[in-house]
Amino acid sequence: MRRLFYGALAAVLAGAAALSPAQAAPVKIRFTLDWKLQGLHAWYYWAQEKGYFAAENLDVTIDQGEGSAATVTRIMSGVYDAGFGDINAVIQNAATRPAETPVMVYMIYNKAPFALLTKADSPVKSVKDLAGAKLGTPPGGASFKLLPMLAKANGLDYGSIAITQVAPNLQEQMLLQGQVNTIAIFSATSYMNLVALKLDPDKDFRWIFYSDAGIDLYSNGIMVSQALAKEKPEAVKGLLRAINRSIKETVENPDAAIAMLAAKEPLINKDIEKRRLIYVYKSLIDTPEARQLGLGDISDTRLETAITLISEAFELPKKPAPGQVFDRAFLPPKADRVPPQVAP
Repeated sequence: MRRLFYGALAAVLAGAAALSPAQAAPVKIRFTLDWKLQGLHAWYYWAQEKGYFAAENLDVTIDQGEGSAATVTRIMSGVYDAGFGDINAVIQNAATRPAETPVMVYMIYNKAPFALLTKADSPVKSVKDLAGAKLGTPPGGASFKLLPMLAKANGLDYGSIAITQVAPNLQEQMLLQGQVNTIAIFSATSYMNLVALKLDPDKDFRWIFYSDAGIDLYSNGIMVSQALAKEKPEAVKGLLRAINRSIKETVENPDAAIAMLAAKEPLINKDIEKRRLIYVYKSLIDTPEARQLGLGDISDTRLETAITLISEAFELPKKPAPGQVFDRAFLPPKADRVPPQVAP
């Protein structure tokens, strides 16, 4: 009888251990990128390959994307739980579908890469010159979604622009072939695409950055569904710890990071993607504000200004509260978010 009792007790204890938090099944997170696989996505795969997600008890599936604004709608559809996308699209959707819109929890592109790209000899020298011009853009791109706001800020009738929707991988080619006069792009993508084509992005082309044309906004970061944030807050914190660690490690070890990425996608140009990784980090991520606030965080004042700009430009039915757009509660400690200083 005693033997049976102890045997039953052992079984009960074993069952309890199996249900303990330490042994809980990993939280599954479906994560969408903003674009096709590039060097600037290295840190997500680094976290996966190094086991940082697993160490946080996360099972993360990473899919390629169709545009920064599309990340928001992908999460709203319920197909994805988290992703890398545009905060400005969060602002727009939070005004009309607040219950479904994801919230950003970690800013990555402290400086926005939104720009118009034209040939150096193009008659398009300013935003106002877009009147009557043919503009090519992928329908899901954030630069395209913000065009009405850019036009309004510069006194241009948005309807005067001839919009041509193009596939993401054909933007630069259509510009070079003269099928469009300008393209609405992410500098981080197009700059390196031009380098890959053996062209000089600085001499052969003209860049009109939105930030130089009256639109100073934040851009891409990590966003999560409201359900994930409310139901699995520790999972969100773990996700950010893993990504934050990986950002620092990949920019400090770019050769290893790109080699790891190439193992997943053998067709990438390792030299180009390494250069893209460093270009993005130094030009969009490691900013004076990021050094002051730490990676991932933002200025409340700057966010409020951005919300006002977008609300007015898009005539949103109401202005979202900052807390609906960005929540820093999940960020790692500031001491862990110091941007590494990367050599030129």
